[in-house]
Amino acid sequence: MKIDLHIHTTASDGRATPTEVVYRAAELEMKAIAITDHDSVEGIEEALAEARKFPKLLVIPGVELGADVPNGEMHILGYFVDHYSAEFCHKLEMLRSSRATRGQKMVSKLIKLGIHLNWEHVISISAGASIGRPHIAQAMLERGFISSLQEAFDKYIGDNGPCYVDREKLTPAECVELVAKTGGLPVLAHPAKTDDMDAVLPQLKQSGLIGMEVYYKNYPQKTQKRLLKIANKHGLVGCGGSDYHGFEDTSNNIGNCNVPQETIDRLIALQRDRYNRNTL
Repeated sequence: MKIDLHIHTTASDGRATPTEVVYRAAELEMKAIAITDHDSVEGIEEALAEARKFPKLLVIPGVELGADVPNGEMHILGYFVDHYSAEFCHKLEMLRSSRATRGQKMVSKLIKLGIHLNWEHVISISAGASIGRPHIAQAMLERGFISSLQEAFDKYIGDNGPCYVDREKLTPAECVELVAKTGGLPVLAHPAKTDDMDAVLPQLKQSGLIGMEVYYKNYPQKTQKRLLKIANKHGLVGCGGSDYHGFEDTSNNIGNCNVPQETIDRLIALQRDRYNRNTL
């Protein structure tokens, strides 16, 4: 429980600030974490500033991007992204804008079902961050329309819920290419339910994919072994993380994963190799 490569903050739909995340990781004596907010790198500078107080903790600048696939959505993580890149940040801003538009449409659908939310209330909960469904769920909870955050997803705003609305997304290959273009390392997130990985992974590798999550929060050992076998077959780094948002109960905390030391060693080596090639 020393490495966690999938953490969200208030820069997207997490509850803890980047400062709080880094401080908590240091308290837990973590060795490395990655800040991977949805379509946002806004929290990275704050996290890196806090990390200077804890020289034993490596904080990796990251991001999580949502991609369109025929039967739903696929997520791509990016590690060691260039959060100063104007082109990269502009693209993320466009994706965040689509999240806000989607959120307004979902609130409108909820209102038609008698769940009268105020969009300004949702914005205030997001505190200027990239708006996500957890912010809408939190507004529903605060107004007394649900008894738990999970109920919002189960009954209303989950992927198959009556108030779900899709948003503008890139293709998986475009997400991988966007991360790789910044010099980052693209990784397939929570892939246990990904269809036909033997066909999908070679295509994404051509675009620059270097890894896939294996040690993902509540994945049982059987699932982890299956995913590690697939990762090894395709020459991908087995990564992992808690997908911590802070909205969950205490069963999912930072470090709720079993990422081995080998993972971070391989990622650092790959990042160093890309940096060296780009500076020749």
